[in-house]
Amino acid sequence: MCTTLGITDETCRRSVSTVRRGRTAASPKLRLAEGGNISEPFALGGVQLRSFTMTFAIIDIIKGADILIYPLGLCSIALVYILCERAYALRTAAIMPDDLVDAIVEGRQVPGGRHSVLARIVDFAERHPGDAGAVKAFARLELSRMEQGVPYLDVIYAGAPLIGLTGTVWSLIRVFSSISGENGMPDPAKFTSGVSLALSATLLGLLLAVPALVGSGILQRRIEKYGAQLDVLLERILRRAAAEAK
Repeated sequence: MCTTLGITDETCRRSVSTVRRGRTAASPKLRLAEGGNISEPFALGGVQLRSFTMTFAIIDIIKGADILIYPLGLCSIALVYILCERAYALRTAAIMPDDLVDAIVEGRQVPGGRHSVLARIVDFAERHPGDAGAVKAFARLELSRMEQGVPYLDVIYAGAPLIGLTGTVWSLIRVFSSISGENGMPDPAKFTSGVSLALSATLLGLLLAVPALVGSGILQRRIEKYGAQLDVLLERILRRAAAEAK
């Protein structure tokens, strides 16, 4: 065709190369016009593949813990319940409301009710005027109620890793007992997989111990802070109760 049109071979080859490059560059645009982003299906497929892989990995970890997954699961349920319940019970509005604290500090009339720890202490002091020992004992009782459930967090963060370690040892015993007695050499792939699954029990125990330790520390510090504030306010409550008794 180039010879028929009177075009040299060199010019013809350059023209054909230019047309081919234009088609190659334009092909993604044509695909975009037809269906949108061409990389989107591959990206979505990669995300789905990673999610499936993580799901199977979690299932393998749970299977690796074997029968000890049941006590570890019980510890996890108790951990979540205690943390949520104590975090709600130890909020400021349920222990020492700001309006009640301001009324005690400024010597104003204290609003009635038993909706908080401080309100119950004030109510008890008003019903037992002149009995400072009973009021202090009641305040200590309320403080001990604030610690309800927190000692179990110490049990969880001390016991969960030991339960996980027991599961790991148990699984390792099963792995080594499966070694063939003929040549004494295990299948490398199965042996590596069995050891990695055996360590999953220890992993689960540590995953329970860390939040239990952190949660116990935070709750203990909060209770100690409330206890120190109650000691200061208790003196004012006792002086006010003694003055009203006179």
